[in-house]
This record gives sequence, structure tokens and C-alpha cells, in this order.
Amino acid sequence: MSTKFGRYTLSIINFGFFRLDGGSMFGSVPKNLWEKALQPDAENCIRLACRCLLLEDGASKVLIDVGMGEKWNEKARRIYGIQNTPETEWGFTKESITDVILTHLHFDHAGGITTFEKAGSPELKPSFPNATIHLQRANWEHANAPTLKDRASYLPENVTPLANLKLQLYDGSTEMLPDIWGHRVDGHTRGQQWIEIRGGSDTLMFATDLIPTSHHLPLPYHMGFDVCAETLLKEKEAFLAQALTKKAIVFFEHDPDLAAARVGLNDRGHYSVSEEVLL
Repeated sequence: MSTKFGRYTLSIINFGFFRLDGGSMFGSVPKNLWEKALQPDAENCIRLACRCLLLEDGASKVLIDVGMGEKWNEKARRIYGIQNTPETEWGFTKESITDVILTHLHFDHAGGITTFEKAGSPELKPSFPNATIHLQRANWEHANAPTLKDRASYLPENVTPLANLKLQLYDGSTEMLPDIWGHRVDGHTRGQQWIEIRGGSDTLMFATDLIPTSHHLPLPYHMGFDVCAETLLKEKEAFLAQALTKKAIVFFEHDPDLAAARVGLNDRGHYSVSEEVLL
């Protein structure tokens, strides 16, 4: 299914599903609250999507984030419950992608940027050989020298090879491609960027890990993975205030069920889904 949005045709590409600890995904929110929305499995993990966007305008094919990829051993596949969508079901070829916008280099957003040269070989090759990679400079620098807290999420096989690819780095809010803007936010991890797509009178806001699922819309709901909750909450409030003012579409990368929605305020004054949007 595709949707015309300004100059682009938008298609949702779900690269698959994985799981993470539910308590980590909701930080200080008690389990007896968050489990009403996302039921955990026997190991307290919740199912999450790797939902990305494909934008096409005739000249360009742009991917926003690239999922987990296939560079996982069996132990890691079990731990993270990785269920990737077969490449034959993507609806495009890797060679046709002209641009890849990475919100940040954590493995669930950038793991698919490289692949093994061949089965059983440790040699890596770019998954999208003709693509320019768009990324915030601060995230590139941080991923190359991560803190102890971030080290498990910034895997060298997803970071180091980018130095030899067509890498375009940005410093703050920038129009990376026509009508596609990246906006730096630092609360989740240094140099993350949420993506704004301007489509005439409408706006789509790709929330990335600023708001990973629709169940994270209330301001107090954030992840234990976030490096600075205080910073994140300020960034999140500014993001949602903008979404409300513009009546923008908010895109949820990790929500297992809901891809996109417009937001409003519920009777308790919390941000919530006001209208599901089908893309």
C-alpha cells in the first residue's frame, strides 16, 4: 500500500519484529500500567516492529532507517526474538535505493546498513551500494566512541564500514533532501534525528526513539534506555506540541500494531492518539 504525500509516494516497509525487555522500554512506568497496552511474554519482553518508510519521487528512492539486518548469530536471534521480513517481500531492490536516512546508529535502526559478503564470511559489504547515507555528525562521532551505557547498541559492524560509504553528515536541523528535514535530539542518544516530511498542507513526523510506540505518547512514558530523561522529556514535549499545532501525522517506528496517527489531548491532559492514519 502506498500513499501520495506532497512530492513523494510513501510506502511503509516493516523490516520485521524483535523484542526488548518491557521494563526497559517503559523506564519508571510501573508494569501494571504498561502491560495493559503491550502484553509481555514469559521473559518480560514485548514485541516491537522495525517499521521504516520508503519515499519515491521518480528520481529518488529514500529509505528512513533499515531495520535489524541479518548479521546475527543464533543466540542473539533468540535473545531479541528477531523475525525479519524476507527480502523478497520488501517490494524494492537494494540497488534501487538512492538515499538512506538513519535516525541514529543503534542496531535496531541501522543493523541492515551492511550485510555479509557471502554466507559464512566475516567480510561486510554495503546493503545499499548506490545510496548516500544521511546522518547527524554528532551521532556518527558518538557511535565511533560510545559510552559504556551505549556500547551494546552501537555495534562496530554497523558503524565502522560507513566511513567507506557515501556518508553525508549534518549539524542540527537541515533539509537533507527536498521536503525532508532532519532535526537533532539528544535525550535518547547523542545526535539522534527525528525526520519531518513536508507535503504541502500536511506534515509527517517520523518520531524514531523519541516516541517509539503510540503507548509512549504521554509525557512521563519514556524508555530506560534513554541517556538523559530530562532532556528527552523537553524534546518530546516540543515535538508533540508541534504535532498538535500542525495536526501532523506522527509515525511510530516500533509500535507493533499502529503505524501512524494524529495526536490530541485526552480527558486527563495527556497526549494520546486522536485519529489513526492509514498510509
